[in-house]
Amino acid sequence: MKYLSYAYRFLSNFAFLALVYFSLNFVGTYQQRAIVAALVLAYAGMRAISALRTFVFFKAIEKLELETRRLGGLAGEGPSAVSSRKAVVKDVVDQRQAGEMKSYVDLLFLGIIVVLCIAKIVTE
Repeated sequence: MKYLSYAYRFLSNFAFLALVYFSLNFVGTYQQRAIVAALVLAYAGMRAISALRTFVFFKAIEKLELETRRLGGLAGEGPSAVSSRKAVVKDVVDQRQAGEMKSYVDLLFLGIIVVLCIAKIVTE
């Protein structure tokens, strides 16, 4: 399921890249192309800021994971409680890592889109 979510994120970002590429290539005049490129740049900038903010959130989750592991060893509970806590922490770690990977994929495609838009604005 994790790899399916990676594939979906890749395909949706690729579809957005293709949409931007074809829309910038089929616009006739330079002024219209520059306006479309500027609007796409604004949208890509907002999405990039959002993706970068998720890394702050993931860093906070990572700190909580470490604290949970540290406190789990001190609690002195039974073996069933320890194993269930370890399973929950492992699930959180896996979801955090998957979210980070998806954010990296988003940033990669947004970077490509930004370069494409700047190239279409600079060239005539």
